[in-house]
Amino acid sequence: MPAPGPKPMEPARDYPLFGGAFSAALPPGALDVSDLRPVPDNQEVFCHRVTDQSLIVELLELQAHVQGEEAARYHFEDVGGVQGARSVQVDSVQPLLLENLALRSCCQEAWVLSGKQQVAKENHQVAKDVTVHQALLRLPQYQTDLLLTFNDPPPDHRLSLGPENLSLPPWSLGDFKQLVTGLTLHDPNIFGPQ
Repeated sequence: MPAPGPKPMEPARDYPLFGGAFSAALPPGALDVSDLRPVPDNQEVFCHRVTDQSLIVELLELQAHVQGEEAARYHFEDVGGVQGARSVQVDSVQPLLLENLALRSCCQEAWVLSGKQQVAKENHQVAKDVTVHQALLRLPQYQTDLLLTFNDPPPDHRLSLGPENLSLPPWSLGDFKQLVTGLTLHDPNIFGPQ
């Protein structure tokens, strides 16, 4: 019998984020990384129970010096730099329709970017091309750029494919889209006095 570890979440419609200031739908098998290691206060990080996939929700300072598609590219390259990516490549940047977002009332513009970043995991020399999908929701009245990231590295074929792993498929772009469109703000005080 395996040792009890962090309990994976079943699909949660209204999983609380940032102390309940937001909520979102998380895909099946999401583990809250803050149960495993420290996570910065401006981030919520979730990892897949079986794969190396991760989802990150970040509250960032509004980067008013970049607009539109360039703002999405700016954040993608910034994240690549923070992660020590050896290379970053943007494949596509598309506007997101605000009417599809739960945050449409406070979001001025939204973008979704797909690309690749060549990143080596901690303590590994070999870099992998990680597919990265990001959604940037711009909330200027709160001086905030809300960045959602789906890291989708290539499958690790060394993972054991026991019956418990087959029941939990890798996350999909559909799962990420559900996270982005369903993200809901409950307490604007998270942004401080306005």
